[in-house]
Amino acid sequence: MAIIVLDRDGVINFDSNEYIKTVDEWRPIPGAIEAMATLSQAGHTLFVATNQSGIGRGYYSTSTLDAMHKKMESLLREQGGELAGIYYCPHHPDDGCHCRKPLPGMLDDIKAQHGLSLENSFFVGDSLRDLEAGLARGCQPILVKTGKGLQTIDAGLPNALSHTLVFADLAEFADHLLSVSSS
Repeated sequence: MAIIVLDRDGVINFDSNEYIKTVDEWRPIPGAIEAMATLSQAGHTLFVATNQSGIGRGYYSTSTLDAMHKKMESLLREQGGELAGIYYCPHHPDDGCHCRKPLPGMLDDIKAQHGLSLENSFFVGDSLRDLEAGLARGCQPILVKTGKGLQTIDAGLPNALSHTLVFADLAEFADHLLSVSSS
C-alpha cells in the first residue's frame, strides 16, 4: 500500500486568498473526505502537510488550527478513515524556516518520526510548491485542479515536473489509485 501526503487548503478543503481563519470557514471540498476515507480503508497511509503562514501573520492561533484539524479528523473518522499524522508550517514566508513548502522539511519530519521512505509515495497538491516539496523527496507529484490547481496548470509546470499526474480533484485521484491497485 502507498503513502499519500496531502496538501490541505485547495485539496481537502476550500481555499481562500483571505486565509482560512476559523473553524467555520474550514469547509471540505465535496468528495474529499470520502476519498480520504476510501484510501485509508484500502490500506493506504495518509498524512497532511500544509503551510499555515496565517499563524505567523497573526491571523489565527495554533489552537484555532488544531480545532480545524480536529474537525477534519472527526469528519474523516465518521467516514471510516484515519490520518497517520498532520504536519504544518506555522511560519511567515520571510522567517527562513526549513519546513515551508517548497522546502521538504515537513516530509523529512514524516520520514524521521515514522521511519518511512517516501520514495514512490504520492504527494497531492494544488500548487507548484506542493509538487516541488514532494519531488524533492522522491514522491510522485499529483496535481488536483481544485484550489489553485487550474492556476498552476495555466502557469505551466517546469520540465522536472513533466511526469506530474493531473486529476480533477482528490476523489478522482483516489478512484484512479484504487483502480490501478486492484488490477
